[in-house]
Amino acid sequence: MTRREATGRLVARLRDHAVVASLGHPAYDLFLAGDRPANFYTWGSMGLTSSIALGIALARPDCPVVALDGDGSLLMNLGSLATIGACSPANLLVVVWDNEQYGTTGGQPTATSLGADLAAAARAMGLDATAVTTAEQFDRALDRADESRRATVIVAKVEESIPGGRPPLDCVFIKQRFMAAIGACEPGTRGAGA
Repeated sequence: MTRREATGRLVARLRDHAVVASLGHPAYDLFLAGDRPANFYTWGSMGLTSSIALGIALARPDCPVVALDGDGSLLMNLGSLATIGACSPANLLVVVWDNEQYGTTGGQPTATSLGADLAAAARAMGLDATAVTTAEQFDRALDRADESRRATVIVAKVEESIPGGRPPLDCVFIKQRFMAAIGACEPGTRGAGA
């Protein structure tokens, strides 16, 4: 499963979810799979996607929040998992696209290519976490996340895919349309299930 295919599978299940995408390839794939005002594309903030998503989830417990992170980005701020585990908002899903490389900066290998296990790290920090390698496993993990009553992490082993487009780079525009969009979240919704 490529990262772009996995992103498409996730986007097909979104309802009123706020989605925070890591800079670079995760943001590019999200944009191509379905640009929408409730997508928040991060620029110049490598390693902070999960922290930004946590803040939104805590501020808006009525709004389901998805963080789309990369393995390299999450490794830069692994401590965010401890904070997410301690807070464990039921409306937060962290999806990590693990291609075992820093795809946006040239394909240098990350620690996951040497055996670092992000799902095990998340579990050690008190999170409901699973690793998946196929589209079917990913779908089942999304179903379980939708039923969970605490923050969930899905580490999806994906193949690199070539980005085909880029979201807007205007940070003020992205922020303003995102803020307007999440004001429309419906109370009582959870997760990315259908």
